[in-house]
Amino acid sequence: MSAFAPPRSKKARSSGSHGSGNEFFKGIEKIEYKPGAGADEVMVFKHYNASEVINGRTMQDWLRFSVCFWHTFRGVGSDPFGFPTIQRPWEDGTDSMENAKQRLRAAFEFFTKLGIKYWTFHDRDIAPEGQTLEETNSNLDEITDLAKELMEQTGVKLLWNTCNLFAHPRYMNGAMTNPDAHVVAYAAAQIKKGLEIGKKLNAENFVFWGGREGYFTILNTDIRSELDHMASVLRMVVEYKKKIGFTGQLLIEPKPKEPSRHQYDYDAMTVIAFLHSYGLQEHFKINVEPNHTTLAGHPYEHDVVMASVCGMLGSIDSNTGSPDLGWDTDQFPMDVKNTTMVMKTVLEQGGLAPGGLNFDAKVRRESTHLNDMFISHIGAMDSFARGLRNAVKIAEEGILMKMVQERYASFESGVGAKIAKGSSTLEECEDFIKKYGDPEPHSGHQEMYESVLNHYV
Repeated sequence: MSAFAPPRSKKARSSGSHGSGNEFFKGIEKIEYKPGAGADEVMVFKHYNASEVINGRTMQDWLRFSVCFWHTFRGVGSDPFGFPTIQRPWEDGTDSMENAKQRLRAAFEFFTKLGIKYWTFHDRDIAPEGQTLEETNSNLDEITDLAKELMEQTGVKLLWNTCNLFAHPRYMNGAMTNPDAHVVAYAAAQIKKGLEIGKKLNAENFVFWGGREGYFTILNTDIRSELDHMASVLRMVVEYKKKIGFTGQLLIEPKPKEPSRHQYDYDAMTVIAFLHSYGLQEHFKINVEPNHTTLAGHPYEHDVVMASVCGMLGSIDSNTGSPDLGWDTDQFPMDVKNTTMVMKTVLEQGGLAPGGLNFDAKVRRESTHLNDMFISHIGAMDSFARGLRNAVKIAEEGILMKMVQERYASFESGVGAKIAKGSSTLEECEDFIKKYGDPEPHSGHQEMYESVLNHYV
């Protein structure tokens, strides 16, 4: 998840209102499933068949894809070293309410033609910020009235919404962890409105990403106070969520760094430890972004697996990055081995609902054609469809599972069973070693496991 850039001042090409029957994506029909399509046929699904039933559920139910609004409809192709390269035909060069509504109508046309059932947004993505909190909230109310209307017309649902607590200058030293209580109070007020909007649009989740909840230097930072203050705000969130009857799942999205030098939500285990430390573990789950996982120095699937085995995997921001670059590139996930590992975990935990696979990804800054918006999502959706099929086959054949079970077979009886149950003692372990002597090393067969996985991919 990252901040969006403002639209360029250049006058956009004219495009009609979706409400008046005109199209923003002229010449593009609804994307169809076409198995066996050729390599150069990129505007069709070759593997993603939404209605196909796999393991008792449709592929659409297993994958629960979502389009993110900030990258897809606010992204302009800029990066830390280059100016914007993308100018969309629905942009008029302003951040006006009129343009915000036009942008929203374009988005729902895109969702419909792509055949996707969920979307996600930040509060500041969809509505311009006003001069006062009251004006800002009024803008949000007006825009979400239109969003609700478009959702009802199209059947597209809100996977989650979130608050942008990192882009505005007021948050340069953090939001919930800011050293100024005035800023913390503003962040809390912004979150309050975000929860209300989530309830209004029947959001299935609500996400917190602490883009600046961290530090650049410990010298000016009271870490314990900042963690305490963040926990205090999150407790307010739990109370207000219950007060207004919002039923969405609360999620925290880990990231180790960028924009801060160090962020308090470093990785899944760090967030889980934080939640347990402050007694919040019953109220929050984890929204894993694999690009953030690799920034933390872990393998792609690491946080997905760790969150899942701890019963805390709530949703996945499905993207990837280029570890050789060393920053968050938010690319579309096209590596089938990665999607296979993710879907293996999702399958093992019985699905992601009410979470999903949100494409927190952006087209490359040189991918400026409208078709690229579709091709990127289609390719990623096909990659996850292939990953799902691979994961199902892995589970059905059970070879990997049997290999792992055999590796841990010593914990099924004797001293191993007692250790596993937590009923053994140090004295018993000592007696066991005195009787049986030193253990013999057993191969981990890493290359064999990797070879078996490659058989399915």
